[in-house]
Amino acid sequence: MVGVVAAIELVALIGIGATRLAGPLRAHAAAPTTHVKAVSVPPLRLRAKLSVLVLNGNGVNGAAGAEATSLQTLGYGSSRSEDAPRHDYARSMVLYVPGYVQEARRLAHEVQVGIVAPIDGIRTAQLKGSRLVVVLGGS
Repeated sequence: MVGVVAAIELVALIGIGATRLAGPLRAHAAAPTTHVKAVSVPPLRLRAKLSVLVLNGNGVNGAAGAEATSLQTLGYGSSRSEDAPRHDYARSMVLYVPGYVQEARRLAHEVQVGIVAPIDGIRTAQLKGSRLVVVLGGS
């Protein structure tokens, strides 16, 4: 008999606990949603409007020219190729001028390059109007 009373009390306690827990959950679900301020992200610039400088940083003859041609088939505007100051870059990278990070990430994705960084060490005159630079490395 004591066991039956204990079982009934246990069931009652579980029922009371479930009811009390369900109340706050229902109140939370019915609570008004908070408004999140939308951040305005400018649209990507068209590929045809982007000039890309391709630098041969791996020393493979014709690699930069081939990559520049490939970029034009992807729809990029004028793509020029030149030798990088050195030919021992271990990895390829996409570099960008301020304000062009989104376009640089898209370009890196399209050419399967994992490194995207701001331009550093290249003078504006060397860019000759380009806003994106692809440096070809060993991989």
